[in-house]
Amino acid sequence: MTEVTQDKTRPAAQPPGPGATPMMAQYLEIRTANPDCLLFYRMGDFYELFFEDAVAASAALGIALTKRGQHRGEDVPMAGVPVHAAQDYLKKLIALGYRVAVCEQMEDPAEAKKRGSKAVVKRAVTRHVTPGTITEDGLLDARMHHALAAIAADRTGDTPQYAIAWTDISTGEVEVGTFSAGGVEEEIARITPREILVSEAQADYPAILSLFRNDQVSQTVLSPSAFDSLAAEDLLKRHYGVATLDGVGRLGRAELSALGAIAGYVDRTQAGKQAALALPRRRRSGDIMLIDPATRASLELTRNLKGERKGSLLSVADRTVTAAGSRLLATRIGGPATEPAEINRQLDAVGIFVEEARLRADLRATLRAAPDMMRALSRLSLERGSPRDLGAIRTGLNAAREAAVRLDEAEVALKAAPIEAAGSGLRQPDPALLSTLGDALADDLPPQRRDGGFVKAGYRPALDEARRLRDDSRKVIAALQERYAADTAVKALKIKHNNVLGYFVEVTAQNADRLFKPPLSETFIHRQTLANAVRFTTVELGALERKIVAAGDEALAIEQAVFAELQQAVIAETAALRACSEALAALDVYAGLAELAESEGYSRPTVDASLTFKIEGGRHPVVEDALNRTHQGPFVTNDCDLSPAEDGPPGKGRMWLLTGPNMAGKSTFLRQNALIAVLAQAGSYVPARTAHIGVADRLFSRVGASDDLAQGRSTFMVEMVETAAILNQAGPRAIVILDEIGRGTATFDGLSIAWAAIEHLHEVNHCRVLFATHYHELTALSGMLPRVENATMRVREWKGEVVFLHEVTAGAADRSYGIQVAKLAGLPPAVVERAKDILARLESGERGEGKATLIDDLPLFSSRPAPAAAAHIDPLRERLDAIHPDNLTPREALEIVYELKAALRAEIT
Repeated sequence: MTEVTQDKTRPAAQPPGPGATPMMAQYLEIRTANPDCLLFYRMGDFYELFFEDAVAASAALGIALTKRGQHRGEDVPMAGVPVHAAQDYLKKLIALGYRVAVCEQMEDPAEAKKRGSKAVVKRAVTRHVTPGTITEDGLLDARMHHALAAIAADRTGDTPQYAIAWTDISTGEVEVGTFSAGGVEEEIARITPREILVSEAQADYPAILSLFRNDQVSQTVLSPSAFDSLAAEDLLKRHYGVATLDGVGRLGRAELSALGAIAGYVDRTQAGKQAALALPRRRRSGDIMLIDPATRASLELTRNLKGERKGSLLSVADRTVTAAGSRLLATRIGGPATEPAEINRQLDAVGIFVEEARLRADLRATLRAAPDMMRALSRLSLERGSPRDLGAIRTGLNAAREAAVRLDEAEVALKAAPIEAAGSGLRQPDPALLSTLGDALADDLPPQRRDGGFVKAGYRPALDEARRLRDDSRKVIAALQERYAADTAVKALKIKHNNVLGYFVEVTAQNADRLFKPPLSETFIHRQTLANAVRFTTVELGALERKIVAAGDEALAIEQAVFAELQQAVIAETAALRACSEALAALDVYAGLAELAESEGYSRPTVDASLTFKIEGGRHPVVEDALNRTHQGPFVTNDCDLSPAEDGPPGKGRMWLLTGPNMAGKSTFLRQNALIAVLAQAGSYVPARTAHIGVADRLFSRVGASDDLAQGRSTFMVEMVETAAILNQAGPRAIVILDEIGRGTATFDGLSIAWAAIEHLHEVNHCRVLFATHYHELTALSGMLPRVENATMRVREWKGEVVFLHEVTAGAADRSYGIQVAKLAGLPPAVVERAKDILARLESGERGEGKATLIDDLPLFSSRPAPAAAAHIDPLRERLDAIHPDNLTPREALEIVYELKAALRAEIT
């Protein structure tokens, strides 16, 4: 399979020259076979990189660049990273867009030496590390999927279709579906893959090119043969060990191509090792709410605008206690369901745990101990597992058993179908597997299998015997030393060990003569003479040493055999373990959402197939959470009703036209209603007193302002592109929120665009709409379009200041209070006063000879108020300033009061 990538590439490795050492010849041969990767070449305790790879890695990782010999008359650049710290370096390289081929030593260097002094240790690439094929916990976000996707175009029909398949090889999940060109970005935004595979023959298709505009996704371009649908079908059958793929459903040719590309790529990057991939799930059109990338970003569903989890809807709603549960919740929030029956089944399950507080607490305590079984299973299936991965399976099965018992004791499983299904999943694995793992594995497990020490004492008698000899060697050696000291009458005689001589007898130089003379010389064989000591060995000591070393090797070999047996036993239960893991995750989500509902006062929504959208006492979940954490007071609740009017046309939702000043809460109100819909259709209770929601098939949000400089798009252009998408795609079941459409251009242009957009939404799209605007002229549309209603944000003026009440009420705003907001933001007083002056002149509509005189009469670049000398002098203030109260008699003071009162009356008249 040939491969071209858009990521970091290097010049091809040079072929071995005539003077290349055997090791360098081996390196260059392996490097040539992996041209698209940095090569991590194992040498003892380091992964070494040479030539261009070393230069690139040194710059990327900040590690030293050294030299190792010469090749073709030039120094060979070299850089290296320790094996024990390799994960940290891999994480950095992958984040920078590199791919890494990991080349391991396939034999003990001692074995190579037996073949001759110039023999090279056998090495082979054991895996390719790419952005989408990572399985190590240290490189993964435990609470998010890590997807590898493939896209294949089908242009056989009148309209191009695109199949998208994706897998998370760290958990084995696989999904596939077919989408129109317009749905490709929506699906990719939902999946958020780390790497996308595309065919070299289709890489320039517009729908595919659009996915890589901002280099946010790693693109891997494969040869067209990797997407061959006929070869893909055979590959998938072999991978799953089935004679037919009918169990998945009828797969289209493009879907087969995408699935085959993924299966082949995983097989190649994992060096032929079998990943534990589940049978693909089919994504059917319309089974989840469609949310485009702009809307996801605007609503911050799973990540905030900085790309972080903090501050997103998911961060607030996630009360799960397991990694798998968190990933499942992220999937549901990222793709809310659209089938009312399924949504209500999920709500039933949450409701059970809301009612059963004791069960919820006990179950969550049990689930906290459940590790990530599927990621452990994935590493075991790829032969990268550790004893701790086996321990994770053991602990997870224990948690599943305890959870099943708790459900049985509470007798709640039959009250909700999802809980009943989860209870069944918990019992899928063979109980014998848990028993075997419990008997075989020690309580404290090492991180690496090569270290041994993970098999419990008593599990294998032969292992116990080998360990006894290995571990009791000190006692055996001490006894032998005591006997030798007695036989030689040298009390200072010691038996020691080093890596060169092994075990040896050491005496001081003064006592050495005794061991050189018969009869002791027949037993003690001279090995080494030092300045102050002489070292000997004996036939008995050499035999004992061989026995001790053999015992250690035998113990390790037995443990490795036990590991292999346990690994195979676990892999044989892959399907059952997957069902068990999914059950634990589902229970975690239900219990977590119940905990959220109880702690935050959320209520169960009514969800059906109508077009109703009626929220009473709604709150923004993320803003409310921030207020609670910072103790800034309660969130102000608001109602919203976009349901079709009882006396209005059927099948057409209402449109609210929302006006009000900046900072009054319009955007928050818009977003909170969209988020309530997302939570409800994700199967969660919602932050509202009551909520009745007819399922939405699509959600659109055009809130906020941003540009796209990489594509040469201004803020206004981005706004128009997103608005066009809404007007072209929204249907009667959609929910649309729009904020200040048209603000990025001239006033009359913007007003005209906003006006026309509202008319289109009313007459063509017929969807449920919240439309916020500062164009107060638009409120006149409520009298022209029957489904448009005006709403406004309440404010109160107090002593020249504006107070935002954050309440939504019927009606229209008459002012925007922009200058008051500018004052709150800290604009210089001179600017604020000047703005007030200009606003007053503009609102008065002053004109001269039919033309505006603003430029002549209002010098816009004047930034200072008039000099104090030119200010109007108040006679009353001048008179008061002249008075010295301490010098006045009571009578004089009374006369001044009468004087001032008379002057004030004269000024008024």
